[in-house]
Amino acid sequence: MQFVDHAKIVMKAGNGGDGHASFHREKYVAQGGPDGGDGGRGGDVVFFADPHLSTLLDFKFQRFYRAENGAPGQAALSSGKNGKPLIIHVPIGTIVRDVESGAILADLSEGGKERVVLHGGRGGKGNAKFATSTRQAPRFAQPGQKTLEYEVELELKSIADVGLVGLPSVGKSTILSVLTAAKPKIAAYHFTTLSPNLGVASRHNRSFVLADIPGLIEGAAEGAGLGHDFLRHIERTRMLVHVLDISGSEMRDPIEDYEKINDELKKFSPLLTEIPQLVAANKTDLPEAEENLARFKEEYPNVEVFPVSAATVQGFEALLDRVVQVLDTLPPVLRYEETDLVEGSAYEPGFHITRGDDGVFEVTGGDVEKLLDTTDPDDEISMRRFQQLLVKNGIISALREMGAKDGDGIRLGEWEFDFME
Repeated sequence: MQFVDHAKIVMKAGNGGDGHASFHREKYVAQGGPDGGDGGRGGDVVFFADPHLSTLLDFKFQRFYRAENGAPGQAALSSGKNGKPLIIHVPIGTIVRDVESGAILADLSEGGKERVVLHGGRGGKGNAKFATSTRQAPRFAQPGQKTLEYEVELELKSIADVGLVGLPSVGKSTILSVLTAAKPKIAAYHFTTLSPNLGVASRHNRSFVLADIPGLIEGAAEGAGLGHDFLRHIERTRMLVHVLDISGSEMRDPIEDYEKINDELKKFSPLLTEIPQLVAANKTDLPEAEENLARFKEEYPNVEVFPVSAATVQGFEALLDRVVQVLDTLPPVLRYEETDLVEGSAYEPGFHITRGDDGVFEVTGGDVEKLLDTTDPDDEISMRRFQQLLVKNGIISALREMGAKDGDGIRLGEWEFDFME
């Protein structure tokens, strides 16, 4: 399966169902009262951390995700059905980030965790809810709340206690297979590992998650090789084990290898250099390993180095003991603070007035759209309410301040009428 750890999608909660305008009809009842029911609430958008997933590949083929709309209200005071929530399954460790603001909306760091990111629109009220002692036969109902689309970025950051880092072919995958039950692909060529491999290691009845972070080469922080894609997975780890080919079997100097990887970590994020790090000097069973190990210890006397050989499975007891000791002193795996999205509405509050070249004042905005949607131009009571709300919402006062006088044209949507004091 292709490993994908980054994707962008567009999501939308369900619209609220419209309220219904109707009147009770029954034999021998000439004029029944209003009995329009309320619309149903739109479905939420929910993210779910699915332990059976390991990649964001599916989101490369489907970009738009929309929850079900609420059903409209019906006669006989029947409310519309609520829309079903849309549950989006993602791998454990996925972060959901709002593209526009950059805010982290969800950190799906634990298996089974759910996070409601978008809430469905409110259902509109039926005309029965607008009946009063002075308005006994309202012919209008409230439309359901229309929701907006949001673009979010999905980023997978592996959840691990310990990350294995190092240049290609230093033996990270082999060490992972030795220390855990993981079965990564292992071969004698670069970039065998194309995705982070996770395994559980145990020592003295203590277990921890170990991750093989692939793809780091010189220039990784700028996107060279595979490193730019996978450096993000190091951010979650509590500590690092830096694997070196201490024998220099790839015709590289292990001291230079050590410096290159740490330089790439620092370039990608200075915070990565603060993660505790041990060095696993691998391939000690090969020639020149002893000489290079002595040179490394002389160059970096304060670095904890553990000679190991993945090929002969030697030297890992001391390394594991130290890993467990260090983990006991560290805080839990990094969790990101979640922010609730400030959800807008298709009826954004407010209005705006402009005067065209023809002298007509045009009023636009969410207040106007909502008012037009809830007004029946053929019903006297509905039109009287329309006029009252023009005053209540401050539209008449604003028109007066803009210089509107008796007889001036006023345009709201497709409606036009003369301004009257």
